[in-house]
Amino acid sequence: MIRHAELDSTSSEARRLAEAGEGGPVWIAAERQTAGRGRRGRVWDSGSGNLAATLLLRPDAPAAIIGQLSFAAALAVSDMAAHFAHSSNGKNGAAIAVKWPNDVLANGRKLAGILLEAGTDTTGQWLAIGIGVNLASFPQGTEFPATSLAQLGIAPPSPCDALTVLAARLAHWYDVWMRQGFETLRTAWLGRAQALGGPIRARLPHETRTGVFEGIDATGALLLNEQGQVRAIAAGEVFF
Repeated sequence: MIRHAELDSTSSEARRLAEAGEGGPVWIAAERQTAGRGRRGRVWDSGSGNLAATLLLRPDAPAAIIGQLSFAAALAVSDMAAHFAHSSNGKNGAAIAVKWPNDVLANGRKLAGILLEAGTDTTGQWLAIGIGVNLASFPQGTEFPATSLAQLGIAPPSPCDALTVLAARLAHWYDVWMRQGFETLRTAWLGRAQALGGPIRARLPHETRTGVFEGIDATGALLLNEQGQVRAIAAGEVFF
């Protein structure tokens, strides 16, 4: 684990380390990010007291399927959130769920985001799993409402303590994926999925579709039932 007081972005640092030959696995964490980013090039405001970290590793798996690890990361983050919600007051202080494709929710609001970036170099492929979790604070005015553990009345752990639990849980789900394949991750993820079987709006690059959230297929694509016709969506954003 490599800790920094300040970085532009833990994901950017992971890329630099990978391109310099770092083999990993290694976690990169920062107390403050000056240029944190989320999906589709958005700014990610990590905020004081929150977790900003990236895991750099070199999966021994085909490049076409390593994106499945976003589901492993979501399961790990939800495990971590549930752990601290439970330990802070003796019972679950928030309903923790996952949201396609790679968010974690608490009481229906965004608690964490996950960003995967991959590349290749002379030693093979690398993957950076960037994770931001709102422990102590959360950004205001976001399109999808956000929250933090503190906002929910849960004593937030330190970023260091949160990362300790997160790293252990991600190691677990990574091992499950390597040994058992995606179907086990898929089943576990669906067991925590927000709005499964309910109406959703899926915003795609060039259109917006509405229908019933039927689940995810064997590749991780979202299954949207539009009046009886099920459509697989590989990339997009979901709203309830």
